[in-house]
Amino acid sequence: MSKEVELSSVIELMIEKLEQGGNVAFTPCGKSMLPMLRDGEDVVILTKPNGRLHLFDIPFYKRSDGSYVLHRVVNFDYDGSYVLCGDNQFDYEHGITDENIIAVVTAFCRKGKSYTVSSLRYRFYLNFWHYTRLPRRVIRAVTTRIKRILPKRKKNTNEETSDSNRKK
Repeated sequence: MSKEVELSSVIELMIEKLEQGGNVAFTPCGKSMLPMLRDGEDVVILTKPNGRLHLFDIPFYKRSDGSYVLHRVVNFDYDGSYVLCGDNQFDYEHGITDENIIAVVTAFCRKGKSYTVSSLRYRFYLNFWHYTRLPRRVIRAVTTRIKRILPKRKKNTNEETSDSNRKK
């Protein structure tokens, strides 16, 4: 039996369990990690990181504004801080340090099937998604501009009603 609760009400318990060497599972919300993590559907397994994070790790961290986030390490700044970005985003977040990091994703579950971050299938996804970043960004920019240029068609409810009446 699962119960939906606010993260803020269980974060202290999660941190305590992680500090004791345990794992924590939860269902993240949001679209920033699509298509890997689906909003409110998939479950991530978190573990306390063992030292510094590596490129493409997915840390669970706390921002300076108090919000909790799961994003991918995409680079490192000169000062040693992490550069993070969601898989479904293109803006980088700088200045995240080890002090911000609470845990790291070691596995995730989708439709009852578990995938570790070391599995071949996950590594394939990771490489494909990372190395197609530039073309995906160009495609998104083009489609966004096209949507702005093309006029939106509004359906006239009166026309629809009269059309459906004529067909009867």
